[in-house]
Order: sequence, then structure tokens, then C-alpha cells
Amino acid sequence: MSNQPYEGYDPYAQQHQQPQQQHQAWPQDEYAQQYRQQPYQQQPYQQQQYQQPHDEAQQYTQQWQGQTWDTQVQGYQPVHEEPGAAVHATPGDGGQRGAAEDPPVYGPSTLAGNSRVTDAQRARLEGRSPIIEPGMQPAALTALLGVLVSGTAAIGSYALLVPLVLLQAVTAAGWFRLNGMWPARQGIALAFLGALVSDVALLVAGRDNAPAAILGTLGVWVLLCLVLQLRSHADPDERMYGLMATVTSSALAIVATGFLAAEPDAVTVGAAAVAVAVLARALPLPTPASVVVSLLAAAGAGIAVGGLTDLQSKGALLGAGAAVCALIGHRVASYDYPSRFVHFTAGVALPLSAAAPVVWVLGQALG
Repeated sequence: MSNQPYEGYDPYAQQHQQPQQQHQAWPQDEYAQQYRQQPYQQQPYQQQQYQQPHDEAQQYTQQWQGQTWDTQVQGYQPVHEEPGAAVHATPGDGGQRGAAEDPPVYGPSTLAGNSRVTDAQRARLEGRSPIIEPGMQPAALTALLGVLVSGTAAIGSYALLVPLVLLQAVTAAGWFRLNGMWPARQGIALAFLGALVSDVALLVAGRDNAPAAILGTLGVWVLLCLVLQLRSHADPDERMYGLMATVTSSALAIVATGFLAAEPDAVTVGAAAVAVAVLARALPLPTPASVVVSLLAAAGAGIAVGGLTDLQSKGALLGAGAAVCALIGHRVASYDYPSRFVHFTAGVALPLSAAAPVVWVLGQALG
């Protein structure tokens, strides 16, 4: 007789053993074994697949020649090519290209921060000037607007208000576009509203109180622009840039009220001189010669139109002074590769708006 203890009959013993046996038989299955081994069989191919582009990138990096920025950063910087330089190989161009055949290539920004390479930056890198003058068509529009200001000033203040408001609106819009801020509806509306407030304040206060009306409006609007920018949730650099653009646009639009504050004869002479000066500046002449011709033409127009007013020959000095400011505004509108829209806004309005304070000051001094 066995000395082992008696164990009772367990009817579920076979049921527990059967799933265990089936579980043990699963790894021996032929298809399961192939499935488990399949990822490991593809591993060498994947390494080869990922290794190939890396080798090609190293190949291009080693063949890159010439003065470039850091080629390891994923943002391509300008490739400076000098005449007679060696042949360069650029990734993605399908091969090599000869020296000085194509302009430098500009791509996305680097991680350092420059969002894009502007046309003005490209011109400086290539040794070219970033100045593009508006040309004859914007000059013709400036001349037309100047003639309207000159003619309506002889009629009365309320007649002058019509072209003046148009000038102030174009000034506000053109300055924002000149600074690359577009669309900037709130800033344009704020600057234009400041100009309207200045016009109304001057009409109410009269010409004798013109400095208080214009400077008072300007001070209030600078404070208003500052408060609005402090409430902005933009980055500090963007807020400062927006503040400067809004304040400058408002100041230019408000300063144009000087035409409404000046004596009618001074406005008639000064606006006509600006019209002639801008047309002469647009002539196809070298820049120094064009400036001299423009100033002489403005002085002649001042004498001619001044002979129809009480200024007489003093109109030459007023016309020359207004032309100097007009040429400064013309130069500002030509800076930094402006677009066609800039030429037909800032290029049209800035010469007249910049001349308004001088017309008022010289009108007071010569009148």
C-alpha cells in the first residue's frame, strides 16, 4: 500500500490542464513563429533605408563651396557668389551650376529668428541700392492733389477741407503700408480719426489758435496710442513697432492740418510749388540734377503763383522751402523697395503732408 496521502477526485483538473497545453502549443505554430520573426528580418533594410539620405546629405555638405552661413541649420542663407568663383553644388538643383549664372538663392529662415529675406536685404547683400522712386504716375497724382489744395485754398476753408481730408486718409494708409504693416485697419482708422479731430478743433478755435489746436490734438492722440498699445497682448517688440507706426502715422496726418491753419495765399503758393517740384523730380535725370531742377522749378512756380497773390516775389522762398520738404517726403516713400501700392499712397501723400508745417511757418513769417 502506498504511503502517499489520499487526494480527492478533482473534476476540473483536466479542464485546467487543457488550456495550459494549448497555450504551450502556440509558440510552436509555424505561422506565429514567422510573424514574430518578421520585424527582425526587416531591420537591416530599415537601417539601410534611413542611412541612405544621411549619406547623401553628408555628400552634399562636403561638396558645398563658397562663403555661406552655417549649413547645418535647416534654413538656407544666401550663397554669395563672386565672378570667377568655383562651381557650387546646391541640394535639390539636380546637379551643379556655373559661377555667377543665377542670383543667390534665399529660402526659409534659420532658427535664429529672421522670418524672411526682404527685397531690400537682398539688394544690400548684392550691393544694390534699396531705393525705388515712385515715378511719373504717382507724381502726377501728387500734382493733381496739390493743384486741388492750391485752388480750394483761394476759395475758402471749407472748400479746402475736401482735398485735405483725402490727403490725410491717404497719408494714414500709406505710412502703415510703407512700414510693411498691412492690413492695419485699426491703426489707419485711429490716425485718420486724429486728423479729423484736428481739423474740427482748428475750425472751431480759428487760425489764431492753430498751434494749440494741432499740438493739443497730437498730444492727446499720442497718449491714446500708448494706452491702446499697452492693452495689446502681442509681443513687446511687436507692440513697440506698432506704437511707433501708429504715432508717426497719426502725427503726419494731423500735421497736414497745417494747410488749414496757414494763410490762404501761402497755401496757394506752397501747394502749387509742391506739385511742380514732384513732377520735375520724376523726370528721367540723374538724382543730383533732378533735385536741382526740382528746387528751381518750385521757386519759379512760387514766383509765378505768388504774383497772383500778396506774396509777390516772396513766393520764391516759400515755394523753395515747401519743395525741400516735399523732396524729403518723396525720398522716404522711395526707401526700402516699396511696392506699387506704397507708391500710390505714401508716394502721393507724403510730399504734400511733409510740406504743410513749412507752408504754415513761412506763411506767418512772410505774410
